[in-house]
Amino acid sequence: MARLKIKYKATDAGGSYSFLPKYGMILASIILITVFLPKQPRFRYEFEKGKVWMHEDLISPYNFAVLKTQAELDKDRENVLKSVYPIYDNHTQVSEQQLTQFETDLPEKWQTGGLDTLEENADSYEQVGKQLLTDIYKKGVIALNNKFQGEQTHYNFTLLTDNVAKQVNTATVFTRESALEFIKKALSRRSAIKQKDWLAEVLGDYISVNYLFNESLTARLEEDALASISTTRGMVQRGELIVANGTTVNNETYQKIESLRKAYEEEARIGGNRTLVMLGQFFIVALVVSLLFVFIYLFRKDIYYNNRLIFLILIVITGMLLVLSWAIKINLPSLYYIPYCIVPIIIRILFDTRLALNIHLLMVLLAAFFVPNSFEFAFLQFSAGMVAIYSIKTLVKREQFLISSAIILGTYLVAYIGMGLMRDGSFNNLYWSDLAPFIFSVLLTLLAYPLIYAFERLFGIISDVTLMELTNSNSKLLRELSFKAPGTFQHSMQVANIAEAAIYKIGGNTLLVRAGALYHDIGKMANPQYFIENQTKGYNPHDGLSFEQSAQIIISHVAKGVELARKHQLPDVIIDFIRTHHGTTRVDYFYQSYIKSFPEKFVDEEIFHYPGPIPFSRETAVLMMADSVEAASRSLKEPTAQSLNDLVDKIIESKLNQKQLINSNITLKDITQVSEIFKDMLKSIYHVRIDYEANKKSAVIQKSDTEAPQHTN
Repeated sequence: MARLKIKYKATDAGGSYSFLPKYGMILASIILITVFLPKQPRFRYEFEKGKVWMHEDLISPYNFAVLKTQAELDKDRENVLKSVYPIYDNHTQVSEQQLTQFETDLPEKWQTGGLDTLEENADSYEQVGKQLLTDIYKKGVIALNNKFQGEQTHYNFTLLTDNVAKQVNTATVFTRESALEFIKKALSRRSAIKQKDWLAEVLGDYISVNYLFNESLTARLEEDALASISTTRGMVQRGELIVANGTTVNNETYQKIESLRKAYEEEARIGGNRTLVMLGQFFIVALVVSLLFVFIYLFRKDIYYNNRLIFLILIVITGMLLVLSWAIKINLPSLYYIPYCIVPIIIRILFDTRLALNIHLLMVLLAAFFVPNSFEFAFLQFSAGMVAIYSIKTLVKREQFLISSAIILGTYLVAYIGMGLMRDGSFNNLYWSDLAPFIFSVLLTLLAYPLIYAFERLFGIISDVTLMELTNSNSKLLRELSFKAPGTFQHSMQVANIAEAAIYKIGGNTLLVRAGALYHDIGKMANPQYFIENQTKGYNPHDGLSFEQSAQIIISHVAKGVELARKHQLPDVIIDFIRTHHGTTRVDYFYQSYIKSFPEKFVDEEIFHYPGPIPFSRETAVLMMADSVEAASRSLKEPTAQSLNDLVDKIIESKLNQKQLINSNITLKDITQVSEIFKDMLKSIYHVRIDYEANKKSAVIQKSDTEAPQHTN
């Protein structure tokens, strides 16, 4: 079914479609991305461990060293660190200080303990204590370091005594605990010492570590040792076959190809022309961005002709690519820390699924040019992005963000494990610590929610969450409408129900059309008594006005509605429903009355026409038809199935004849389906006979609702 011809005006969708700013923004974005992207040239081959080499035979173009794997480097590092003994300084003054202090304190401690005068014999307490302390400090007292113990209790260390080094094992020296045990055993063999426990406790106060760990010197030795580790093992000669076409890339071959890639990129970085590299990047970025905007032009003209929305999309894309460039330049341990899924989530919520998928696909393809293991990166990010989009089909509850984040994390884990098993055929090479970047990335993805709110406020767009809040009938503006214009409020509720059912049938944003329907007539609050649904019996304020004045009051509810909506900071997409729900139709009753009353006078038709614009979306078009149909149905004194069918057909035909729907991107098939929904809904509403009376002029005004202008709404 061919769609109606679409025309766009500068006022449509609340934004200008001036081409100069649009293309200026696009060019600036391309240049900015190109400037900040990493400038290293790309290795021409894609390869994976465990996969078949699908390219031609790879011959080494020059001599290069084979780099060690990370596992090999880690093993070398471990071995080197084991070969470096920790350094301990022998503080000889400690023993002298403690022996002197013991000799000084012993008499006082004896008296304090309430013991008799010291015994005078060869094995006096002082002599025994000094001898034991001397033996302990001669052997040395050390505090063991967990870092060097490992699985064993004792370890070798280097002892520095007056700048003379010797290798010692901790098993040959005392710790404070073993020194106390030595004292107790030694005292148990001395029968002359009666107060063994007391002396052992006293001597324990004078046992201090005299072999102290020299952390700075040990660290310096470790650094020197680690610096001596070779990062390569063996050489590949020029002309040597690295891998043949059709062979499997095993561990050894993979390391050779990876070494060649790094050597190639390093050589190209030093000797390559950076200007040409940047030019190539400019072409690639320009191609990707152009493809995106061709898609937008073909399928989302409402966005293409709105520079504000174009600016928003460019900010999101450019921002993410700049973050990626920054992460590459600072050598972030893993690029999966970056919350790449935040982009499709934001675009999906603010726009639609097709645009989110398109943007995410193009961004992942562009990023793959600059990241290592590009195929793996592209697969992981595109899979997670698709899941992110699918998991937020409609965002009406905040907890959907948490559910979506959990699903994204699950996707990352399944894909990572699957690729690891497919590559190595073993669980041994799966490092669970590698999952930390995915978890961190998913947590950062939750930032999408505040970013969406910020974009809504800055760019005047609206998400489903905001629409849910707007459709709450307890909101301040809708409560005010229900008090000041109760008839209009009831009319708006009925229109919302009818329009929502219709847009659901033909496809569209049901929340948006419902919100637009609830607010489309808020301008009537300024003069509620001038509209038939708010009038009481026997009084019609139009009776004392001229036809021109009456028409202007009816027409003014659109402008007053826009003014009131802006005052209450309603989003522009809601204001569009207020502006377009009458389009450019004519207040026909007052116009025809003027012609009949003053046939000889010239009439300015503009006085009797709504200012427009006409609807420019499926949602605004459906609202226009629903508003006219609901209002006109109230004038039927005896609604029957036939009269309701005729009424709906007449009103929709009138809108088509007046070309009110030509910009709304709606097909004749859609209109037919909408018509059937309207008929079914009205039959359900008017299942009983309605007795509706009004005075003469009100009845005439009401009758005009069946025509195009709908001045009472």
